[in-house]
Amino acid sequence: MSGSKSVGDPLRPYNSKKDGWTRRDATHLLWRTQFGASADEIEQATTAGLGKTLDRLLTPQEESPDFETSERLLRQVAVDTGNISHLKAWWLYRMLNSANPLVEKVSLFWHNHFATSNAKVGSVDHIVAQNDLIRREAVGSFRKLLSGMARDVAMLIWLDSNANRKRQPNENFAREVMELFSLGVGNYTEEDIAEAARAFTGWHLRDDKYWFNRRQHDFTQKTLLGKTGSLDGEDVIEICLGQAACPRFLATKLLATFVTPRPDEQDVEQLALRIRAHDFQMTPVLREMFGSELFFSTNVRRSIIKSPLELVLGAYRALGNRPDLQATIGLLASLGQDVFEPPTVKGWEGGRLWIHSASMLLRANFAPALTSSSRYGTIDDPQSVLKSDGRKTQDDVVGYYTELLLSGDVEPASKQRLTEYLKKAEGDRGERSRGLIQLIMSMPEYQLV
Repeated sequence: MSGSKSVGDPLRPYNSKKDGWTRRDATHLLWRTQFGASADEIEQATTAGLGKTLDRLLTPQEESPDFETSERLLRQVAVDTGNISHLKAWWLYRMLNSANPLVEKVSLFWHNHFATSNAKVGSVDHIVAQNDLIRREAVGSFRKLLSGMARDVAMLIWLDSNANRKRQPNENFAREVMELFSLGVGNYTEEDIAEAARAFTGWHLRDDKYWFNRRQHDFTQKTLLGKTGSLDGEDVIEICLGQAACPRFLATKLLATFVTPRPDEQDVEQLALRIRAHDFQMTPVLREMFGSELFFSTNVRRSIIKSPLELVLGAYRALGNRPDLQATIGLLASLGQDVFEPPTVKGWEGGRLWIHSASMLLRANFAPALTSSSRYGTIDDPQSVLKSDGRKTQDDVVGYYTELLLSGDVEPASKQRLTEYLKKAEGDRGERSRGLIQLIMSMPEYQLV
């Protein structure tokens, strides 16, 4: 899983017409921009090509009436009951069924970036309001998102903003706005933290709303990152956004999440230049990143360990699963990714930390539980799928599922063993196909996206 090795500008547009546009290219793009991909979606993206697929992913799509009805009901149940488990089900439903899957995937990225847990907030209303803010600006303005987070009620509770008073500043939010939200460690001093905390004094919560408490705000002079004045919280945000470290910090996280786990410095610098040039507007930044030579280079494909959400929802999407959302919530929590309840202010660190002895056992057990029982819902009958697709021989069946689940990236010897399994396995064709799916999902290659 080495970082990328690019010559010149790694974010040059990928010339899909010159280099060809294949099913593997389409699958790679979809796997990174949504939670898995169905055979129909892969076919659609293959036919449409890179440009039209990026247009569709980055342009708001109208949701279906069925989606809007179900989504609205799930949300209302969560709000009416105040049950965070119901809200988790609502978001999982959106991730799987929205006509705007990239928005949901980037929303998860920002949820992790601004990691806020209901375990402390204790309010479905506040958590869903924060999620709405994130979704509104997910592929929009990071400037607006960061500014909105400074006044977000869930964030105010999460980082103890009511304790930030002029005679005794609380540094929690000031520290996180620099360390985790905009600059990264090493790009500020402890004195900068103290001055920023003074600037945010009086940014309080009253009657479940943001409230500027003038009596507790420090209006005196402050010096932060070389800027002096009667600074307030909004000034802190603008000063942080103006630092060279800010776009580099965001570029590193975006590349590590969506492109390659250990991006080269050149890759980071080039994406940071795009972020600055586009003034933190994420749609053009994402378009350039997902449409680049870097993104489609051989050594970054299948280089990222699937998060639990990518693993589970990706299987659901590929296999036509109609999931039991509540059972899925428990599974995701046991795998280490419980939405709306990240483990710390740093969120889920991911990568190799997703993989350990306990999680590997759970990942291995997921495939048979999905294909052989109704524990997590039901999948499309493989026999019906293959019949409608015209697949007849063992090689056809193995080819179909290795393309769908592994993008065809399987060694010839492994493919031969899968074919031999189909020939010798007992049961009808549907049972044997389920067994084949289990074997593919148990392969190390399936853990990568």
